[in-house]
Order: sequence, then C-alpha cells, then structure tokens
Amino acid sequence: MSADQDKTTEAEARAAEVREEVAITDVRRAEEKEAKAEQAIADAEREEAKKERERHEAEQRRTVAQAEAERARAAAAGGPGPTSGPVSGASVASPGLGGEPKAAAAAGAGSTARPAAVAASARELVTGPEKPEIAVGAAFAGAFLFARILKKITR
Repeated sequence: MSADQDKTTEAEARAAEVREEVAITDVRRAEEKEAKAEQAIADAEREEAKKERERHEAEQRRTVAQAEAERARAAAAGGPGPTSGPVSGASVASPGLGGEPKAAAAAGAGSTARPAAVAASARELVTGPEKPEIAVGAAFAGAFLFARILKKITR
C-alpha cells in the first residue's frame, strides 16, 4: 500500500501545483485586463482632450471670422462700425429740405442712418453664399440659359 499512497500523494501534489499555476495565470490575466482598461481610459481622455482643443480652436476661428466680417461690414458702410444707440429723427431727415437736391445732399452728408434694405444687402454682399456649390450651379444654369437664348437669336 505504500506504493499506492506514494502515487496518490504525488498526484495530489501535482494537482496542487497545477491549481497554483492556474491561479497565477488567472491573476496575470486579471492584471492584463486591468492594464488594458486603464490604457483605454487614458486613450479616451487623450481623445477627449484633443476634441476639446479642436472645438476651442474652431471657436477661436469663428470669433476671428466674426470680427473680420464686422470690420468688412463697417468698411462697406463707410462708417466706424455698427451703431449701438437708437437712430434719432434728426439723422433720418432734416425739416424744410423741399425739393432742392443740393440741400438734400448737404443735409444727408453727415447722416449715419441707412435704410434697413440697404444694410441687409450690404451684409449679404460681404458674407457671400454659405455653400459655394450653389454659386457654381447658378453659374452653370446661367450659362446654359445664355446659350439657349443665343441659339434662338441666331436662327
């Protein structure tokens, strides 16, 4: 029986070693998963910081573009910039001008008021279309119509 006990003891010892190796492997796998999770968190934080920088840079570009548009509008209007106060009746029209064109020109020379339609059209001229493909399409359509009209005229 002692030979059988020795074999059983050896088998139990080997089984205990295998269980220990499996436990060590499980610990290693858990550590690897934890390291991967920490790496994923770090990657996500870097990506979020990158997106935040890009958003901030886009916001700065938008602010610069708005300032340039304001300057362009002011230059197109011929004045120092947009008026922030209300428009008085004195700057719109002076009483007693009559039908005299020179008097009207002299009275309106210092006027800063502009009709709303003129102000809106000046803004549209400065900013231009939002999508350049619309302008290309309009140019193509215009050229097509011009060719058809020219064809009809020459026949």
